[in-house]
Amino acid sequence: MQLIEISDLVVDHSPGTHDRLPVRRDEVVARLTAAGDRRGARIAAGLACDADGVLDPAAVDRRLVAVHTELQRLSEELRLGERIADLLRPLLAVIRAADPAAGRLRVVDVGCGLGHLVRWLAASGALGPDVDLLGVDFNAALVTEADRLARDEGLDCRFVQGDAFALGPAAEVVSAPRRAGAPGERPGTPGPSKGPSDPQAVAEPTTVYVSTGVLHHFRGPDLEAFFAAQATPGTAAFCHFDIAATSLAPVGAWIFHRARMRDPLGRHDGVVSARRAHDDETLLSAAAHAEGMVPLVYEPRGRSSPFCTTIRPVVGLRPALLPPLRAALGAAASSRLVGAPDKSLAGGAR
Repeated sequence: MQLIEISDLVVDHSPGTHDRLPVRRDEVVARLTAAGDRRGARIAAGLACDADGVLDPAAVDRRLVAVHTELQRLSEELRLGERIADLLRPLLAVIRAADPAAGRLRVVDVGCGLGHLVRWLAASGALGPDVDLLGVDFNAALVTEADRLARDEGLDCRFVQGDAFALGPAAEVVSAPRRAGAPGERPGTPGPSKGPSDPQAVAEPTTVYVSTGVLHHFRGPDLEAFFAAQATPGTAAFCHFDIAATSLAPVGAWIFHRARMRDPLGRHDGVVSARRAHDDETLLSAAAHAEGMVPLVYEPRGRSSPFCTTIRPVVGLRPALLPPLRAALGAAASSRLVGAPDKSLAGGAR
């Protein structure tokens, strides 16, 4: 049976202009029914639509924001922010040591949703004051809400609408120099854009891309293109956390979503996400399309719940960064960084 998440069907955009397109409810229901997902079809049949059967975009947005709000609470239960910071801290330290003159670093959360990770990193200061924090998502409603939350919380981070397969515009936004905020602006608001000919233009900061729960949405060439899009000259590494394809993952997803989420759409998609998770071989093969990056899978255990260990990242980084990162992680943690196809680079990694 084809596995489809409802949230992937209820919002559509023009591939050329990225303008939002109308979505018919009966077509969503038909796709879920054809996939053999009767429960998903029943949930979709209850979505608000107009007299012509077109889904109400405002109602869809409210529903998705509500689901992502519940997902944020679930992420807090799983301590995702801490787990991701545990890997990012040594990684950024290695990047700083490799090029002390590089200046500010940048961490970009791709598919950020409500920006829980970026906002947690900004609030905790876990990565240091020299790191720009940016969230990117294709869904304008989620970006708008993430930005509103960051403003309310007074956080120094940014959110922009962007395409995971073409991240250039997002980089341009974050590369603008910081300035003192005007009344009503949150800290770190970009100043006026400076083009390449501007003598005050600043160099692009070295970038690390991250994500949580995004990889399972892509299949085949799309998954490969996702990684390939991040192999730009300014990229030092990526760390994409997603559900491991274990027999325990769907069970854990069902338990946590039943316990912590109330929206049927969120519960449905949460379990389907775990069932759609990619195995390590698929992820490493796709990550190899990031030219010039060494693909690995990292499984840092040590958190109390065995269900939490089903969330782990696929990592890509420049070859020169791998030996110092292994040293920074220590022998025990480094042994869990596996999968590089070139064993001479991976120091014997399988």
